[in-house]
Amino acid sequence: MDATPRFLQLPDVAEILNISGAQAYALVRRGDLRGIKIGGRGQWRVEASELEAYIQRMYTESERFVRDHPFVEGTLPGE
Repeated sequence: MDATPRFLQLPDVAEILNISGAQAYALVRRGDLRGIKIGGRGQWRVEASELEAYIQRMYTESERFVRDHPFVEGTLPGE
């Protein structure tokens, strides 16, 4: 059996991404991160492969941002 579970709870997702539980919930509710709602209490689960796909998408988006907004030495945001 795999060491990593197939489905993660939102607190697990939050820990992996180093964000708050509320931020993890918002990612799922906005549809940025695919998840499923299960059980009578409607708890969210995120498949480990979906989390990895989300992380890869964020790398791609970040690379695009860096390319489109080059850093200029000596300037800080808001200056």
